[in-house]
Amino acid sequence: MTKDGIKAIRYFSEKGIKTNCTLVFSSGQALLAAKAGATYVSPFLGRLDDISTDGLQLISEIRMIYDNYGFQTQILAASVRHSMHIVNCAKIGADVVTCPLAPILSLLKHPLTDSGLDQFVKDSQKMR
Repeated sequence: MTKDGIKAIRYFSEKGIKTNCTLVFSSGQALLAAKAGATYVSPFLGRLDDISTDGLQLISEIRMIYDNYGFQTQILAASVRHSMHIVNCAKIGADVVTCPLAPILSLLKHPLTDSGLDQFVKDSQKMR
């Protein structure tokens, strides 16, 4: 994030143009983006995890700051890698996530659901 980036966010926001401040890696960057009027801020959760930093903690900190000050900027959790990232982002208040399709589809899966469906099918076949 640069001073010019913050100026651009302010400029476009004042003209009613939605903006996304991307490549956010600290709560301070997210704070500046919100103060400039960003529509979205995109913390890169997976990339932080890749360097042994808790990306979810960053999203939690941003949520707290935005709630404390009533910022309307939405948190777009980026670089989401797996289904638990999605669930945990939802728990701590991320507004949006971007991720590959596989983590979304894996939210549908649970071994008890699979075994329960199998049992329902077997039971229905007995009734014929």
